[in-house]
Amino acid sequence: MLPRTDLRPAPTTRSLAMKDRFRFKPRTHPLVWVTAIVCTILSIAVIITGIVVFVGYMIIRPRVPFISVTSAHLDTIRYDQAGLLEIQMAIDIRAENDNAKAHASFSDTSFVLSFDALQIAKLVAGPFDVSKNSSTVFNYVIPSSQIPLDRTRMEQLDFSLKRNEITFDLKGKSRTRWRVGLLGSVKFWCHLSCELRFHTSNGSYINSRRCSSKSK
Repeated sequence: MLPRTDLRPAPTTRSLAMKDRFRFKPRTHPLVWVTAIVCTILSIAVIITGIVVFVGYMIIRPRVPFISVTSAHLDTIRYDQAGLLEIQMAIDIRAENDNAKAHASFSDTSFVLSFDALQIAKLVAGPFDVSKNSSTVFNYVIPSSQIPLDRTRMEQLDFSLKRNEITFDLKGKSRTRWRVGLLGSVKFWCHLSCELRFHTSNGSYINSRRCSSKSK
């Protein structure tokens, strides 16, 4: 009987390399596991923080403090042929904080009163606080002063006197800051830009609902 010959092909270098690849799997570096764990913890922390902020907002319902003109009066208005305008005016500006659980502070408060783009007076206030769900009113009195007018403004004033209504511009701002529970401190600029209209015959103020920094 003839000896049996083994006809199976000898393993090649490529097949041996593939066997080694499947036989020896590389281990994951510990640094990769640490990075994955840290990222997971951070993701969970961000989610929890978002939930806390949302719940806090829904409970506290923070409201932005605002400033507004509550009343005004044109005490004196005199005008001569030389183009000199003399006025005396009283303006009440209120800073209001509607938050029931946080007091507010105001700073850098200033306003400019002008007639036809001509500055008449600058109104300022030092830093002050407004308690929870409260308000503070500032009573500004602009004293009498002679203001020289050019021809264009003289014509505008003549027209205002004839129709018994004169308009002044009041523009300004105040920086407010208040703490909203766990949400932290919030800062916001209150901008005021409105027209103050008066009857020239008696100086009464024509009330305007737009004279407020509160968002509509």
